[in-house]
Amino acid sequence: MEIKQQAKKMRDALQQFIYKVIQPIICGMIRIGITPNVVTTLGFLGNLTGAVLLIYAGTRHAVPPFALIGWAGGVILCSSLFDMMDGQVARIGGMASTFGAMYDSVLDRYSELVTLGGICFCLIQHDYLAGTVLTFAALVGSLMVSYVRARAEGLGLECKIGFMQRPERVVLTSVGLLACGITGSCFPALSFDPMLILIVPMGFIAIFANLTAFARIGYSRRQLMNKQ
Repeated sequence: MEIKQQAKKMRDALQQFIYKVIQPIICGMIRIGITPNVVTTLGFLGNLTGAVLLIYAGTRHAVPPFALIGWAGGVILCSSLFDMMDGQVARIGGMASTFGAMYDSVLDRYSELVTLGGICFCLIQHDYLAGTVLTFAALVGSLMVSYVRARAEGLGLECKIGFMQRPERVVLTSVGLLACGITGSCFPALSFDPMLILIVPMGFIAIFANLTAFARIGYSRRQLMNKQ
């Protein structure tokens, strides 16, 4: 329990630091009339661009895909900032809306689908079957974490528990892509396959995202039983 509390404190501190860094950008967006939904859409388009780079990397069988994988990771990491900025633009600019919250959640799911789908395609095209299976399991777990929370909230429950939530998944995915791309491009003579730097985080997400989904199911069940 103490480790979880420390991890939460570190995460919150990092989040507040990032908010301070991007605050001038947020204020500038508000001044020129950019709405939260536009910011959300830009974030999704960035993730879609990263997925396209990964698909293109999968089609290039004659050359190593690491440079494109690295670029995809960088694009997806930068796009994740938009996921933080849309909420801030809505709150600070007084533009929060129920539809905006729904729109943000829907595009978050699409972003994860296209990103992990792009990784699956890239891995299977380069004959990494085990890595593809792990990434598909990560995709399933990522969707189920959000789905269980949505169903619980539809029943009037609050269900935000679990370790592998969206920020952790985004960081692991984008940093894994970026590190894999840089390592594979800059150090081609390594004694191990640089693609493992991407596959290992996918396995980590696959395990802990699905554990988080099941933990939320159990937590919701206990809450419902206590209401009876």
